Amino acid sequence: MLEEFKKFALRGNVVDLAVGVIIGAAFGAIVNSLVQDVIMPIIGAITGGLDFSNYYIPLSSKVQTGMPYAEAKKVGAVIGYGQFLTLAVNFTIIAFVLFIVIRAINTLKSKEEAKPKPEADVPAEVKLLAEIRDLLAVRKA
Repeated sequence: MLEEFKKFALRGNVVDLAVGVIIGAAFGAIVNSLVQDVIMPIIGAITGGLDFSNYYIPLSSKVQTGMPYAEAKKVGAVIGYGQFLTLAVNFTIIAFVLFIVIRAINTLKSKEEAKPKPEADVPAEVKLLAEIRDLLAVRKA
């Protein structure tokens, strides 16, 4: 059973998946920092310093108007629509950044696939068929 588990765990797909998850987590942290530390402050400056995360609707009489959202949640029930808006904007920005990255990767892949293969990689049968094709084309002309 231990040998079977070792064989499973060291299979290429599992290792590739583990590497993908680790790189994805690191990339997520980078994009999250980009959104939180670079883009959101710019949006805040454009909108006059609005902080959507403190917008809420109190559902309890214990919650006083003007309290920060975190304190209002401790006091009573609130609908934190500002926090939702902030996370929705973050998600939209992260999705757009990922779209740009994946699009760039796909462009690089298509350029790589479009490169002609070296002659050494072409099988002998294909070379022979190409020569026959060329000879037939010359004969028709």
